[in-house]
Amino acid sequence: MSTLKKRIQLIDGLRGFSLAGIVLANMLAFQYGMFGQSKPQLFGIGGVDQAFLSFLQITVVGSFMPIFAFMFGFGMIKLSESLQSRDLRPKCHLARRFLLLFGIGLLHITYLWEGDILSFYGVLGFFLLMFLNRKPKTLLIWAVLLLVGAGLLGLPASNPMNPLSIESTHMENYIIQSQDVYGNGNYEEIRDFSNNGDPFGGDLDVSFALLALVLAPLMTVPMFLLGMHAATMGTFSDPQAMRHMYLRRASFLIPVGLILKAYGVLAPQFGAEGWPGIGIGGTLGGMLLALGYIYAFAMLYAGSRRYSLMRRFEAVGRLSLTNYLMQSVICTTIFYGYGLGLFGRAGVIIGAIIALAVYGTQLWLSPLYLKKFSSGPVEYLLRIWTYLSWKGQPRKKKRSNTNLQDSAPRVH
Repeated sequence: MSTLKKRIQLIDGLRGFSLAGIVLANMLAFQYGMFGQSKPQLFGIGGVDQAFLSFLQITVVGSFMPIFAFMFGFGMIKLSESLQSRDLRPKCHLARRFLLLFGIGLLHITYLWEGDILSFYGVLGFFLLMFLNRKPKTLLIWAVLLLVGAGLLGLPASNPMNPLSIESTHMENYIIQSQDVYGNGNYEEIRDFSNNGDPFGGDLDVSFALLALVLAPLMTVPMFLLGMHAATMGTFSDPQAMRHMYLRRASFLIPVGLILKAYGVLAPQFGAEGWPGIGIGGTLGGMLLALGYIYAFAMLYAGSRRYSLMRRFEAVGRLSLTNYLMQSVICTTIFYGYGLGLFGRAGVIIGAIIALAVYGTQLWLSPLYLKKFSSGPVEYLLRIWTYLSWKGQPRKKKRSNTNLQDSAPRVH
C-alpha cells in the first residue's frame, strides 16, 4: 500500500472512529435532552446506570466531538492544497463549502434535532480562513494559547462556560416537561418545543450569555488549529514511520486527559462541588484525551495486521456527514414520541447498547454502499456546491494565454 493511500485511509478511519464515540455521547442528549443529560437525578438514574453514566462522561463525552473538529481542520488544509495545485482559489471554494454546511446545520437543528454542530462548524469555518496560510509555528502557538485559556476557564469552582451550573427551578420544570413532550408528543409538538421552549425562563443574564458566546470558541478552536497544524506538518504522512511518536504522545495524553476528566466528574459526586479546578476536565481534559485517542488510533492503524475493521472505519469516515445526520434520524425515531418513544425510559446502559447497534449498522452498511457509489449523498451535494460542478469535481486547470501562444506552431 502506498504511503499517500495509507495516509488518506487513516484520515477516513479517524473520522469513522470518531463517529462511534459521537453517537454514544449524543445518545445521552437523544434520550434525556440537551439540558436533561446534565440532570440525571430528574430521570431517576441511579445505581449501575449512574456508574455507567460517569464512565461515559469520563471516557467518551466531550472527547470524540473534538476528534471531528481536529479532522475538520486537517481536511480544510488538504482541500486548500488540492485547490491550489489546480490554480483555483481556496478561500472562495471553502467559503462556499462553509456556507452550505451552515445551511445544512440550520435545517438539521430546526427540523430534526436540537444538538446540531454543523451550523457551528459552518460559522467557525469562516473564522478559520484567517489561519489558512499561516506558518505551522503560528498555528501551534495559537492552539497552545487557546488550550491554556480553556484550562484557566476550568479553574474556578463554578465553570463560567456552563449555563447549567446556575441552579434554576425553571430549568428543572423545562426538563420535566421535556420528558412528556419528547416521549409522547408528535412531530409537530416536539419541533415546536425544541425550537421555542425556553429552558432559562428569563433567568439567563444577558451579560452572562454574551460572555459565554465570546468564550465558547476557546472550547473548540484549539482542536481545529491542531488539525490544521498536523496537516501542514505531515503528522500522518507516513504512519508506519511515526508509530513511536504516536505511542509517546498517546501514552502521555490519555492518562492526563482521563485524570482531569475523572476529577471533574467524580469530585462533585463525593461532595466536592466547590473545589477549585472542578471544571478543568470539561474545558481542557476532553481535548487532551481526544488528542490521545487520535494518536492511539493512528498507532494501531499503522501496525494493524487485520484490516477488516479498519476498512469499515474508513468507509464510515468517507460517509461521515451522511452517517452523522443518519444517526440523528435513527436515534430521534427511537427515542422520540413519533417513533418508539423511549425518551428517558431506556436507561443509560440500554441506551448505549442502542447507540452501538446504530453505529454497528453503519459499520456494516457503509462498505456495501461504497461498492456502488463513490460518495454519500450529503458529501456529493457539498462537493457540487463547493466546486459549482454537477460532477462534484474540481474544474480542470486553465491554461493561460501565454502558454497557449508558446505551444502554438510557429511559421518561419
